[in-house]
Amino acid sequence: MVEKKDTFLTVPPFECAWREDLKFREAGRGCVAFEAYACNDVTLVFRQNVGSQGYHYKRDSSPHYTVILGSHRNRRLRIEVNGKNVVDVAGIGLCCSSSFQSYWISIYDGLISVGNGNYPLQGVVFQWRDPNPNCGVQYIGLSSWDKHVKYRNVNVLSLTPHVPQWKHVSFGVSQVEDGEGEEIIMMDYEKWGLKNFLESWELSDMLFIVGSEERPVPAHKAILAASGNFSFCSPSSFVVKLPMVSYGVLHALLQYIYTGWTQILQHQLGSLRALSLQFEVMSLVKQCEENMERLKQDDKLTDPSKIVELTYPCIQLHSSTLASLPISIERLRQFKLTGQYSDVNIYIENYGLVARAHKIVLGLRSVPFAKMFTNGMSESMTSELTLKDVPAEAFMAMLDFLYDGELNDKIIDSGALLLQLLLLADQFGVTFLHQECCKMLLDCLSEDSVCPLLQVISSIPSCRPIRETLERRISMNFDYYISSSTDFVSLDEATFINIIKHPDLTVTSEEKVLNAILMFGMRTKELLGWEMVDELLVNSKSEILFGERLQSVYDLLPFVRFPLLPYSLLEKLQKSNITSHIPVLQDLVGEAINFIQCGQARLENEEKVRFQHRHSSYRELQYICDGDNHGVLYFAGTSYGEHPWVNPLLAEVVDHLLYIFSY
Repeated sequence: MVEKKDTFLTVPPFECAWREDLKFREAGRGCVAFEAYACNDVTLVFRQNVGSQGYHYKRDSSPHYTVILGSHRNRRLRIEVNGKNVVDVAGIGLCCSSSFQSYWISIYDGLISVGNGNYPLQGVVFQWRDPNPNCGVQYIGLSSWDKHVKYRNVNVLSLTPHVPQWKHVSFGVSQVEDGEGEEIIMMDYEKWGLKNFLESWELSDMLFIVGSEERPVPAHKAILAASGNFSFCSPSSFVVKLPMVSYGVLHALLQYIYTGWTQILQHQLGSLRALSLQFEVMSLVKQCEENMERLKQDDKLTDPSKIVELTYPCIQLHSSTLASLPISIERLRQFKLTGQYSDVNIYIENYGLVARAHKIVLGLRSVPFAKMFTNGMSESMTSELTLKDVPAEAFMAMLDFLYDGELNDKIIDSGALLLQLLLLADQFGVTFLHQECCKMLLDCLSEDSVCPLLQVISSIPSCRPIRETLERRISMNFDYYISSSTDFVSLDEATFINIIKHPDLTVTSEEKVLNAILMFGMRTKELLGWEMVDELLVNSKSEILFGERLQSVYDLLPFVRFPLLPYSLLEKLQKSNITSHIPVLQDLVGEAINFIQCGQARLENEEKVRFQHRHSSYRELQYICDGDNHGVLYFAGTSYGEHPWVNPLLAEVVDHLLYIFSY
């Protein structure tokens, strides 16, 4: 039986969980991003219909795809088509049995892509194209093999060739939750890109006067010049007359350039080809010719009133960059270097001119830039823009990214510059640059840079994914971060509380948690323990020692699990100066002593979090007592006595076995 608990869904062995709303919006095209916790065989099934109760993919005779992460005892990635194995590769897309791991799987007309990480459609680890694609798959099943698999934060995304923009999925917004009325929400992302400027007067710097009716159609010189040979786009001219061309044909040409997709009536294909050839938009010329040849070979397909769809054959189908459109990135780079067709000069205070840029290029990737140039602000009325308090080198790197979607090696190798670029990307709303910076910062992160980086980004809402990653990293290596330096005391209170109460907090002793809280409260630059604080309080007061963070100490102390401390240490604490100065500490220590003295049979206390053991950074040992005369060994206990009995050979979580023999 599938179990829903808190914020995750557990699928037992040989079962599959289905939901009618867990499906692609468009059959055969979609992406599912999720987190999974399993030893092996994280399995997703893609079908045309929802599976029935008791469904398992091994018994499915209908058309379907199956993707298995961590197959063969977590050694291989497998893809099956209608139950037949078509992909079996080693060392790719493996599971994680110690924590939830992020994955995504996309299907687009038979192209199956698998990736790791928090960024859907980025970090591809494997791709396979079905020679006979099943374009009807739509529903997604969460399955397992011989062990339980936990799923959480399941998000379904849409894929379309002409809407390439994607925002980062903030895991935690859409979850499987306990209780009635739960649902997995298909997230609707902000769509922004060049298509927003199709035939728009915003940022336009030229006009087509089309047809006998002389209809004005606005456009943008830099975009057109980068897509074909629009030699008429000289700095002095801004009107192009096309009296013999209908609006529908020109619209199809512009739509193809601005979105990578268009549609036109069959009988207008010739006119569209001629116009595309005139302006040398060669990919569209080829599309028209291929369709005209197909119609010529089969008269049954000919229907002048029928609409023909034309799509730019983009390799980077899911990309948010201009490379997904019939636009030359190399030409745009040249325009930026030479200033050709530029309509804004950008200056940085105390630095000078940094670029002769194009408002349309800046605006199509940055909503703040677009609003700056279009909403009547002073920047929209002038061809000059001066920025203050902006690092010049990082800003120029951001401009390069806006034009070509790439970061140079100098940026990648410089952590300080990368952090500046991250802050600029957040300031100017360059979503995909922000994602790239987050990924690179995490990739090049060192132990010594975790706390300083967390201190910088903790207050930036868009950096929540990286903040949560850093908080978890500190929590899982808590002993190191509180004993190697005092950088953690500079964190803000909310961040430090998140670390202290993190479910993955791993320590060797609760005494270290107490020491960390006291150091944080004092903002000390020296490593010290509670006994030294106790000595300081002999000649001082808590209000002076902790200052404005005294209340923070009060709030943090309940997160220390005092009942897990040795009884002798609790007695020392009870008699210390600290407890007399901090009443809440006195209450917590007294509660812990009472708990130990009364025995651990008080279930109402054991259910409280602070009476339960945390993850330990010590390696777990399994103790087995000596056996009978025949050499049979008997289990004694493990995991703080949590398991009454376990077969040592099957206890995979145990790193070492300690055998105690008596002779």
